[in-house]
Amino acid sequence: MSDKPSAIIFDLDGTLVDSARDLYEALNHVLRQAKRPEIEITRVRHLVGDGAKALIVKGFSESGKVPEKIELDTILQDFLDYYLENITTKTVIFPGALAVIEKLSEMNIPLGLCTNKAIKLTDKLMNEIGLSDYFTSIVGGDSFEYRKPDPRHLTSTLKIMRCDPQGAIMIGDAANDIVAARAAGLTSICVSFGYSKVPVAELNPDIILDHYDDFFAVLEEITNRR
Repeated sequence: MSDKPSAIIFDLDGTLVDSARDLYEALNHVLRQAKRPEIEITRVRHLVGDGAKALIVKGFSESGKVPEKIELDTILQDFLDYYLENITTKTVIFPGALAVIEKLSEMNIPLGLCTNKAIKLTDKLMNEIGLSDYFTSIVGGDSFEYRKPDPRHLTSTLKIMRCDPQGAIMIGDAANDIVAARAAGLTSICVSFGYSKVPVAELNPDIILDHYDDFFAVLEEITNRR
């Protein structure tokens, strides 16, 4: 490939890894503690993407009143303790993603990770699942005072990577990723198998990826459009 991307930034949950089942277990743990009804995993998949506190608020709102701030802070800590302990119990890399990352590394294309997940959780997940060493920069939702859909989350990640936004690509699964990429001037790829609340075509990404086995064909298509 003659015209390689200057960098490729991946989202984490719903894009690079299928973490829904571990998040589902942690959310239902705190719901049980509060004597609230549990939530089905299919529902949890569409509540992920804005961080742990937002997930808890959405989870509790499914069955009634959201706890007050003091109680919510306690619930959040319980959630984080449980999740941190079990963060990769059932989390898996999406099929084909590891092969793609290995090939991109061989091609010397800088890789970044930009997620709204807290950096402590992100680092532990990436280390345990064996992906950390492939990435030039790993940035979480609390790494800066802003996060996706704020485009600065992506441009700051690229700055750490010392990569030009011109020619960079963002791969995500939901509106936060695509909106941020568009505002930052990055080409956007949206996976169709993630946690988006709406059909990904409605997000108007530059291109949709149905399986990582098709990734390099998609990359070639992006290159040919330039």
